[in-house]
Amino acid sequence: MEEQSPVLYAVEGPVALVTLNRPEKRNALNDALVRGLKDALRQADADESVSAVLVNGAGADFCSGADLAALRKISESSIIENLEDAQSLLELFALIRRVRVPVVAAVRGRALAGGCGLATACDLVLASESARFGYPEVKIGFVPAMVTAILRRNVSEKRAFELLTRGAEISAREAERVGLVNHVYDDTVFESQVEAYVAGFEKVSRSAVMLTKRLLYHMDGMTFDAALQSGADLNAVARMTEDCRQGIARFLKKS
Repeated sequence: MEEQSPVLYAVEGPVALVTLNRPEKRNALNDALVRGLKDALRQADADESVSAVLVNGAGADFCSGADLAALRKISESSIIENLEDAQSLLELFALIRRVRVPVVAAVRGRALAGGCGLATACDLVLASESARFGYPEVKIGFVPAMVTAILRRNVSEKRAFELLTRGAEISAREAERVGLVNHVYDDTVFESQVEAYVAGFEKVSRSAVMLTKRLLYHMDGMTFDAALQSGADLNAVARMTEDCRQGIARFLKKS
């Protein structure tokens, strides 16, 4: 029997659909799935027809974190081997920010541990009403270390501290309230609402969205004056794009 791919990739109109495809393991992370995600994201980034990337999970859950085999590997590996393994996940999180168009996580069911980290690493998070989020790593003496840098930029310091050190699961509505999730939709209309949301990126300038994403993340760690200057520099670049010139021409024609 042919082994199924851990990640499925398809382009539907302007959207690249990336599906975690280990439903029998609740889409748990392992080396093959992480590699597949990176390959899919690079493929989407190279496709000029794509205006958004949608990451979801096959079956009932988004992603339940590392699987048992991966955890066993962690416990039996040397410090060097574990550093290399952690570096692979770091590269995935960093790649999401380097993909030029928005990367949207569509979370149905559970997004826990590394799965919650994956959702948090995406630019936008859409959740079904019954979805659950959490970083339970501390319960087994582990630290959700890499996602801390991203989570700290998403929520307040006190919320981040609580989420990372209590190990509790929270509801989609609570995740939305603290800033981890952008929108929560009723389970019965989740897929159609997600489809409508990502389709919205087709109605705006692709180049403007790409430049905005680049500027937003580039500003991390900058002083206020440096961030303002970066904005001014990019403002000038945006004015020279074909999208901006055509948009101004349309606006002037209407007025």
